Amino acid sequence: MTPKEQSYYMPAEWAKHKATWLSYPHNEASWPGKIETIFPSYHLFIKVLAEDEQVHINVNDQRMEDHVANALRLRDTNMENIFFHQFPTNDAWCRDHGPAFLLNHKDPSKHAIVNWNHNAWGGKYPYELDTQIPLHIFNYLSQTDSDLQLFQPGIVMEGGSIDVNGVGDLLTTTSCLLNPNRNPHLNQSQIEDYLRGYYGVENIIWLGDGIMGDDTDGHVDDLSRFISEDTIITSVEDDCWDENYEILKNNLNTLNRCRLANGKQPTIVELPMPDMVFYDNQRLPASYANFYIANNKVIFPTYRCLTDNEAAYILEACFPDREIIGIDSTDIVWGLGSFHCLSQQQPAR
Repeated sequence: MTPKEQSYYMPAEWAKHKATWLSYPHNEASWPGKIETIFPSYHLFIKVLAEDEQVHINVNDQRMEDHVANALRLRDTNMENIFFHQFPTNDAWCRDHGPAFLLNHKDPSKHAIVNWNHNAWGGKYPYELDTQIPLHIFNYLSQTDSDLQLFQPGIVMEGGSIDVNGVGDLLTTTSCLLNPNRNPHLNQSQIEDYLRGYYGVENIIWLGDGIMGDDTDGHVDDLSRFISEDTIITSVEDDCWDENYEILKNNLNTLNRCRLANGKQPTIVELPMPDMVFYDNQRLPASYANFYIANNKVIFPTYRCLTDNEAAYILEACFPDREIIGIDSTDIVWGLGSFHCLSQQQPAR
């Protein structure tokens, strides 16, 4: 039986978290020439998270654990909410190689982990360690929780490729999930069956292409996100000469035509794109949509441009019950992702 058939579902990101899971950055190949520049922002991200929830950090070994713990103490981080796990990784993108956490509609005592396969966005990078992370986390949590169940669909899926509102709707993109470098043996209808069965949704909203510089083939968390059960915030580009203009316009048009599982049209909030970010002659996938909804806070990436303030005002209006915190992601995005890509929420029961 699928999780959905057993009343499991993936809650929305704004639902109460028990914890956030991270995989500590260490792969210099992901930030060639400047990995050291990302840590001030990354450590601030952890500090802000730890004010309101547990933060579980995957590290490679004791030496890395000691180094990270010292760095966090120097920032006056709430170390009571910091938990280290010596689960080695290839890279830092826990949204994609971490598990999906499910709750149960009928029995609040039950919850589950989905261990999707991970192939590093179509075999672009090494992934032999990353693909083990969901099992490591399941084994750790199940030591003290006999109600935790494990599901293993056996297909490739990445957390950044989908977004849910917790009441039956899911956002994704054709450019990613229908890419033959993921599950070439499955057609769109079959992939939809997996999405419904393992995320517990009814309605799937398909967007098109991802933004320029995104090496994931179009993850939706750089494009459009649910911010409530009936509201979607989506990136837009006003410069008609920008390469992202048509891409984002087409996605906006799709959203304006779509319907939710309840038959209603969602409210659409437009979120501007930041100024273009380049490094080493490469355009990077800078987007404000890669925010992370934590307990009591929304942490969004900033890019040292005037549009940062506009994005903050929009997010403040969207999340009146949460503090909006911008953290500089100009160096982090050289790794081709930001705070949402780096994190995975574990919902509270």
